[in-house]
Amino acid sequence: MNIDWAALGSVFGVSLVVTVALVGLFTLGVVGLAKQESAGGQGGVTGPAALARTGAYACFALCAAAVAYGIWLIVA
Repeated sequence: MNIDWAALGSVFGVSLVVTVALVGLFTLGVVGLAKQESAGGQGGVTGPAALARTGAYACFALCAAAVAYGIWLIVA
């Protein structure tokens, strides 16, 4: 049995970086929604609440895109 340790290390490193990035991105989305809640009545449609909500939705969309790409890689 021959194990390619370089390939195994590469897979481990990439999966660690992607996991940390994805969790960080999701955390930014949750923080953005929390900021939107705390800025509730300060600005209406164009204020800081709308900016926080838009940023949070963008973070969640990027998370969903990363998960969909991972599933596509597994299926393809």
